[in-house]
Amino acid sequence: MSTDEPVVLLLTDPAMAAHASPGHPERPERVEAVVAGVADGAQAAGARLVQRSAAPATDDMLTRVHEAGYLEWLVAQAAAGGGWLDPDTYLVEATPAAAWLAAGLATAAAEAVVSGEADVAFAAVRPPGHHADRDQGKGFCVLNNVAVAAASLQASGAARRVAILDWDVHHGDGTQSLVAADPDTFYGSTHQYPWYPGTGTTEESSDTVVNVPLAAGSGDEAFLTAWRDTILPAAEAFAPAAILVSAGFDAHLDDPLARLMVTSTGFRTVALEVGKLARGLGLRGVALTLEGGYALDALRASAAATIEGLLAGLGPAPRRDSRE
Repeated sequence: MSTDEPVVLLLTDPAMAAHASPGHPERPERVEAVVAGVADGAQAAGARLVQRSAAPATDDMLTRVHEAGYLEWLVAQAAAGGGWLDPDTYLVEATPAAAWLAAGLATAAAEAVVSGEADVAFAAVRPPGHHADRDQGKGFCVLNNVAVAAASLQASGAARRVAILDWDVHHGDGTQSLVAADPDTFYGSTHQYPWYPGTGTTEESSDTVVNVPLAAGSGDEAFLTAWRDTILPAAEAFAPAAILVSAGFDAHLDDPLARLMVTSTGFRTVALEVGKLARGLGLRGVALTLEGGYALDALRASAAATIEGLLAGLGPAPRRDSRE
């Protein structure tokens, strides 16, 4: 027996909540909001929601992206009581376990859409990742979850060419640094500029890196134009075998940490275009990994809208055996 009901896979784990620092905006409640939003979006789209966890990333997976010495330092520092990686990024005893798990969940999401297990897979994880570089965590980020996922797909042969699309309000300087020299990885980003971390100018763009900085106050129209007219056509020309989204929702007009004015409708519209791109390329689906977003109601609404938009863009799901 077979079914064409679309499947949304939600990957998360309550163990990540132990990574916490009182009063910090990067807090466990963020995942709770996104989990609720993904469920809302799946229900609104008439999709079947499947929720599970996955194994933490192994050190072999992580060292494709990060220096072994950095990983060892994180574990040792956490065991010694933690501290701060930079003025914004905390490290507590539970951080390594949460970070290793976040990278594993992001990888599982990527694998799920490439294998056809799901049409949309969302890794609702923390700590986030796109500022983390090879030997340094910063900007709330500890390990670069989406870069680990991309490298894992490539190492296994599941997808040689991978596109990473990043709509967080902050430029993913860590991701760009890690993949810019790799001709088989595409990175496209919209972000407020000038704003933390101060990178992501158009001058940094290349055949496989496309940055579209947006001025403070930019809203849905500028956001959609950047993706529809510049980034997504470049991604299409790149012809990836997998699309991974660094799904930060701090470009939302209600977010307290930035000054873009994107609405949940804006996220839905861009997600619709991403879904159309994936289906046009013959891909089975799209994988997302949570990055930023600090207004809980906006997080929930934006995640829901994103799921709806992606499924609408992907169109009818490929038929799959209902026993899968």
